[in-house]
Amino acid sequence: MLRRDLESGVETKDNRELNNTNFNNYSAAPNSYVYHPETHWTSWLVPMFVLANVIVFIVAMYINNCPTKNQGDCVAKFLHRFSFQPLSENPLFGPSSLTLTKMGALKWDSVVNHHQGWRLITCIWLHAGFIHLAANMFSLVFIGIRLEQQFGFVRIGVIYLLSGFGGSLLSSLFIRNNISVGASGALFGLLGAMLSELITNWTIYSNKAAALLTLLVIVVINLAIGILPHIDNFAHIGGFLTGLLLGFILLARPQYGWLEQRHLPAGVRRKSKFKAYQYTLWIVSLVLLVAGLVIASVMLFRGENGYDHCHWCHYLSCVPTSKWKCDDS
Repeated sequence: MLRRDLESGVETKDNRELNNTNFNNYSAAPNSYVYHPETHWTSWLVPMFVLANVIVFIVAMYINNCPTKNQGDCVAKFLHRFSFQPLSENPLFGPSSLTLTKMGALKWDSVVNHHQGWRLITCIWLHAGFIHLAANMFSLVFIGIRLEQQFGFVRIGVIYLLSGFGGSLLSSLFIRNNISVGASGALFGLLGAMLSELITNWTIYSNKAAALLTLLVIVVINLAIGILPHIDNFAHIGGFLTGLLLGFILLARPQYGWLEQRHLPAGVRRKSKFKAYQYTLWIVSLVLLVAGLVIASVMLFRGENGYDHCHWCHYLSCVPTSKWKCDDS
């Protein structure tokens, strides 16, 4: 078995002798390579995202200033101007919808008719209430820190922001009469990226079937919750699909043994960095991602209604039952 200190890149004495006397066996037995240990970055971007969301929520509560507008009906009055709207108006312990709209909530009329496309981004930093914020930030820490440690802040930052944008696009194509806020689309993008990362790097994982099943169950449960009323499942779906495609593009790992080939003697045939199926997934995902974002953007700013092209899509966001009705707006 070949031995090498991959952290320092220094060969052991035995290893050097083996390379000098029998390097042909090296290329004949690729499974004996020691796979490069996973690089770990220090996670700082995800904590910064969490901090930014918390600060924005505090600013929203400060601007909301419930006591001056509700004459004592606010929740947690001891917080003074940071107290929450009456639960009859906002059961999530947060500001009013008017405050959220002023601060950049996603609103179809503002985006399309008043050319405020920036709301597609600003809405992912706003939250309807403390409960909404706490749930999303817990999920962001749980999912995002692990991904950032493995793949670095650049790729995870791109996935988070583009997934949030993709979720906002799909949401605004179908929801016209209500506002939408929250980082859920970006979070579902991270979930989608985790799934595609597992698929594209399938050959280097052990217990891959169990990991895939677990991740699929988590995704299905979260999407199923989105069919309840008053939950913007279109943002979830848009974010998930965007993150899934970005994962194939940004999170592919080199195939087993590729890194160690830098020590091979000249003239020895080398492996490609990625497998053929990884390149295929990369190209297909890039085409689908660009086409999807461009088409959705054009449809949105032309004022088209998504339901005109997909009459059954209202079931993706809310399924009516005897317990509740759905507002397809």
